[in-house]
This record gives sequence, C-alpha cells and structure tokens, in this order.
Amino acid sequence: MDRVSPEAVGLSSAGLARIDDHLRARYVDAGRIAGALTLVARRGKVAFLSPVGQMDRERSKPMRADTIFRIYSMTKPVASVALMMLHERGAFQLGDPVHKWLPAWEHLRVYKYGQHPNFVTVAADRAMTVRDLLTHTSGLSYGIMERTHLDAAYRKLSIGDGPGTLADMMAKLSQLPLAFSPGARWGYSVATDVVARLVEILSGERFDDYLFNHIFQPLGMVDTGFTVAADKVPRFASNYVRSPDGGMTLFDDAVDSKYARPKTLLLGTSGLVSTAVDYLRFAEMLRRGGELDGARILGPRTVRHMTANHLPGGADLAAIATESSFSEVRYEGVGFGLGFHVSIDPVRAQVPGSVGEYGWGGMASTAFWVDPAEDLTVVFMTQLVPSSALTVRSELKSIVYGAILD
Repeated sequence: MDRVSPEAVGLSSAGLARIDDHLRARYVDAGRIAGALTLVARRGKVAFLSPVGQMDRERSKPMRADTIFRIYSMTKPVASVALMMLHERGAFQLGDPVHKWLPAWEHLRVYKYGQHPNFVTVAADRAMTVRDLLTHTSGLSYGIMERTHLDAAYRKLSIGDGPGTLADMMAKLSQLPLAFSPGARWGYSVATDVVARLVEILSGERFDDYLFNHIFQPLGMVDTGFTVAADKVPRFASNYVRSPDGGMTLFDDAVDSKYARPKTLLLGTSGLVSTAVDYLRFAEMLRRGGELDGARILGPRTVRHMTANHLPGGADLAAIATESSFSEVRYEGVGFGLGFHVSIDPVRAQVPGSVGEYGWGGMASTAFWVDPAEDLTVVFMTQLVPSSALTVRSELKSIVYGAILD
C-alpha cells in the first residue's frame, strides 16, 4: 500500500507525531509497555507507520514495522468475515438455528444457580441462531472473565484451552448451560469459536485452511496465521502482563511461545498472529466494501450489513450487556454488528469518532478501527495483557482525530 505524507491525505504531521511522543512518555519510558506500533491510513494511503520501544525487552530488540503480534480477539472479525463469505454463497441464513449443524445443541438450557456439575437450569426462551453467535447475544460465556460459577465451569472443562479440536470444544460446550436465553442480552463469549466450527462444517475445510485459501492468500496477508514459522520467530514480539505495581512482567516469551508450535485447536476467538501491515490489508478490504487490489472477499452490501448495529431496538452495549460481561470498547454509545463494535453515538461514548465507525481490539491491548466517514483506518499493536489495564486505545483515538485537517 502506498506511503504518503500525512498532509497529502488531509492529516497533520505534527498532530500524528504526538502519537509516539505520548506512547514514549506515558507508557514506554514509564515501563508500562515494552513497545508499540501505530499505523494510520487515510483514503487508502499509509500516512503514519511508526514503531516505538522494544518488541522483546529481555533481549533489547527494538520494535519493527514488520513485528509479528498476538492479536487475540482481533481474530473475531476475521472469523466473522469467513462465515459471512459462506452466507454470500447461500450456505446458511442468519436466523438458522445453530443446532441445524450441531444437533447436540438443540435443547441447551439456561443457568439459574449452582456450581458445576450441579447446575440448576431452566429452558431457554428460544433456540440459538447464527446471528446470535455473530452478535454475542448467544448466551455462551467465557472462562477468562472469572466472574461467575459458569465461567468457572468453562475453566474446569478447559473450554477453549489445551489440546483437541473445535469439534471437541463444541462437544464440551453442549454439556454446559447458557448464561442467558439467546437474544436476551449481550455477553462477550466463545461464540466466535462456534463461528469457526461452522466455517469448517459448511466449507468442508479446516478453519486455518479456509482462512489461508479464501482471505489471507487473496489479500496478501503473508504474516498472518495460527503459528509463527521458525524463520519468522526473530520478528515475533514477546508478550507481557501487568504487574500489581503498574509495571509488567514476561507473560509469553517469543522464543519459547506456544505460537511457535503447531496446534490443533484453531480458535475463532483468539488464535491468530499478524502484523500491522497485514491487518491493515484486512481492514482496508472492509473499508473499500469487501475488495482490495482486485481480490473480492465480500460484497459491499454484506460489509454494510455486518457493520450496522444489530442489537435489539438499536440499543447500545450499556443497555443490553450483562453485568458480568467484558468488552474491548466502551459500552455507552457503542452498538454491535456481525463481528464488530459499531459507533452509534460518539458523544455518549465520550471518545472522538464518527457514527458508523467499526472495529475491535485484542487481549494484549491491540486495536483497529475503520471510519468510513473519514476514509480512515487505524491499526494499533502492542503486547500487554490484559487490555483493561490501559487507556491507551481511547487516548490514541483522541490524538488521531485531532490530527485530521480536512
């Protein structure tokens, strides 16, 4: 993708320079993150691509423009696109029940009280649909949230963790109740792993093969996948976790990472690694209506449908999210589409932006967003767990929008 001066696309060089100044002063020099990489593109041109700090603090390796990162939940939009590609081929309808392909899920019940395995449950109000999976209104939960007895059961059964396959994971999930009746609430969950399994069933391809054949290869995303090849490990960032004193400790060493080893559990929620440039190609494909450099991934109307707010009654997350839920974005003024957050009221969200902006983030504090109104795409990469430890992503938005001149 072409690189231009910020002014050539209506951005301020001085304004964008504040990104690195802010990251260094508040985060890198303060020992809160090892390093970061920010990419800002407008009107299809890269106006800012700047690494700061280190990709590997233990080995004093500087951050690079081609550093490979764990993108965790930024896998979810990719998996959602994969499934909607099959929707365009008539493989399913959004209102189809999930048990059409996972028969053991036909009579899932809803948690009332108790601890595993002695749950007391009630019947769900209706069946879970494919749309529920894509919008996180399925009633499924997430062990990583550690807030309820149901979350604890996910951890006890190693849902989304360890060996096995997506098919094995679906079998485990069929043994657990839902957190709420499908469609009743919004709750962040492993729903996108079910999306990944549906991609396998509907396409006849393993999930990683489908992504490579139909998204990564056509878009030229050469560094994106479920594992880091041996010759690319020198470009792989180490991952850190916030320590109680506000600093950080090593969480996943790049040299000895599980991402450098083959795996069989190919998660749609959190499995991928990528670079800022690779992920920009995915995001730009969306901004351009499903096509990039001659590769048509989705139709423009499908992209518009995916990036509209699908929450009941046009509600925002604050109105419908469960009390125990987690989100990579603010709840106020933000809706949810088919795999993406969607801005519906930037004033209520208290963060600059435009109505219709969409994107998502990841557990290691990564983020991306696309603003169609401004022809703007931003990808932010770093490696600090959990993402809730930092406010850097909303601060980045303030700086980027402050740099727009026209």
